[in-house]
Amino acid sequence: MPRYVFKLPDVGEGIAESEIATWRVTLGERVTEDQPLVDMLTDKAAVEIPSPVSGVIVALHGEAGDKVAVGGALVEIETEADDAGAAVVDAIVAAPAPLAVPAPAAAAPASTPTPVRADGAKPQTSPAVRKRARELAVDLNQVAGSGPRGRITLDDVTGHLPAAPSSATPSDDDAVTAIKLIGLRRKIAETMQRTMQRIPHFAYVEEIDVTELESLRLHLNQLHGAARGKLTLLPFLIRAIAKVRGRFPQINATFDDEANIVHRHAALHVGIATQTPQGLVVPVARHVQKLDLWSTATEIRRLADAARSGKARREELSGSTITITSLGAIGGIVSTPVINAPEVAIIGVNKMVERPVIRHGAIVPRLMMNLSSSFDHRIVDGFDAAEFIQAIKSLLEHPATLYLD
Repeated sequence: MPRYVFKLPDVGEGIAESEIATWRVTLGERVTEDQPLVDMLTDKAAVEIPSPVSGVIVALHGEAGDKVAVGGALVEIETEADDAGAAVVDAIVAAPAPLAVPAPAAAAPASTPTPVRADGAKPQTSPAVRKRARELAVDLNQVAGSGPRGRITLDDVTGHLPAAPSSATPSDDDAVTAIKLIGLRRKIAETMQRTMQRIPHFAYVEEIDVTELESLRLHLNQLHGAARGKLTLLPFLIRAIAKVRGRFPQINATFDDEANIVHRHAALHVGIATQTPQGLVVPVARHVQKLDLWSTATEIRRLADAARSGKARREELSGSTITITSLGAIGGIVSTPVINAPEVAIIGVNKMVERPVIRHGAIVPRLMMNLSSSFDHRIVDGFDAAEFIQAIKSLLEHPATLYLD
């Protein structure tokens, strides 16, 4: 049967390589045309790669966490057809052996045989490995090298040591699980580290009385929720940001710190930090200044569903001018959100809590909530950040003003 190699197609303009996030198939599995083969991770999104042909998987080139260049071999499929019918599939004459999980190594013999090495040949290794071998009293002449051209590695030296007798019975308390950061989790780690290293964060927390706003939200949901969908707090917050953004153009902005240029945006493109099974992603609701409450709520739900299912398009995961992050009911009292570079501001929504408040000289129960926000102090002064949040607070505490011009 003919065997074809499927090469990684172009997954986005300017992208030279992509990381294997998750294999959707296994060796020996029969697949059909357009069946998902693998999820590839770019800098912007997870891209689902479908099979161009039907057949049996005979080789997988790489594993989760490996990077593959565009045009590089990805999957080999044995088909019954003579023509794959796709430009990205090339027939091959001699295919490399399929990638397979190695079988457990057989038990080592009682004594390690002397490795074959030419008479007088010096074991090839690094000075650090030689030093460690001396410390462990290991004769390098008795160690077989697993590196290139028989070079001895540190693992070869430590693996040559006899197993130490155990003086205690292993227990679950001693278990250690090593988890390699790959895919989206690695991208998150890299982005967070780079952001915290380059952006001087300024945090500002303000308490907001959302009693009237929550009453309005519940009333609107009771009237229109069944037909138009439920409203959360976020559409109201987005509307407030849209109303005040003209007064604070330095906040609805992005900063190219390599070119030293601030881009102030007339349109409001809001990133909605969304927790997914793979990690945190930020889909973008665009031109929300033109949307009403229900249109905003619908777009937020659509983007969240797309992100959680891995169906969000690349263009839906970039281009935000400010980000909102919320942990909902478990949002805590205060948080310190990390700015979604190249933006210069992020607003964190904490949970709503009913508690006693002094109001007009009387102690009354009120529904209170904090906004915990961070700003890039290179671009946004503390006074401007405080005024920005205070303007949002005034609108949310008097929700009727959200609809006044």
